[in-house]
Amino acid sequence: MKTPKISEAVVRRLPVYLRFLSELKANNVLTVSSQDLGLKLDLNPAQIRKDLAHFGEFGRKGIGYDVSYLIEKIRSILKIDRVINVALVGAGNLGRALSNYNAYLKDNMKIVAIFDAHSGKVGEVINNLSVQSMEELNATVNQRSIRIGIITVPASEAQVVADRFVDAGIEAILNFAPVIIKVPQGIRIHHADFTTDLLSLAYYIDDAEEQV
Repeated sequence: MKTPKISEAVVRRLPVYLRFLSELKANNVLTVSSQDLGLKLDLNPAQIRKDLAHFGEFGRKGIGYDVSYLIEKIRSILKIDRVINVALVGAGNLGRALSNYNAYLKDNMKIVAIFDAHSGKVGEVINNLSVQSMEELNATVNQRSIRIGIITVPASEAQVVADRFVDAGIEAILNFAPVIIKVPQGIRIHHADFTTDLLSLAYYIDDAEEQV
């Protein structure tokens, strides 16, 4: 039987559920209903139940979801119940911030290698990782079994970096450069564009000018 395709919207909501469930577990909450989840996350409880039902029956009528069990299942669905190594290209301010944030991540997805094309940055240490030259990318990806790449270079360099990632065998890319990147079919790419998100927020600002 063919496995039904799960929409990207559903996949993107799973980490939201996981984050909140982890907070509940930290506060020793054992069970939670879809109604409570919907109220806290400002989502329709029916949508939450439908999202989770794509992957199995995790709740019990009249009781709700076992928090620890659901965390375990969502982590398995997202494949973060195993170690996933990540490489980052671009040791500028954003790359440094992401690499330093890496130290606070509790999940099994970690930045294990940093690369930069500029020789002046090669050898610098960021969060215990020494910046490597781009010439070392292919070998390092292979040696460290790196599966995801992050791009934090200027827009003009982003496509070249993406091509290098694809050539090295990277399976998915998170692109922070403000440009659309093309990759072969079978490579997953997500664009994290701060500018687009910020500009879209402007739409919701009251356009009535303040009266003096």
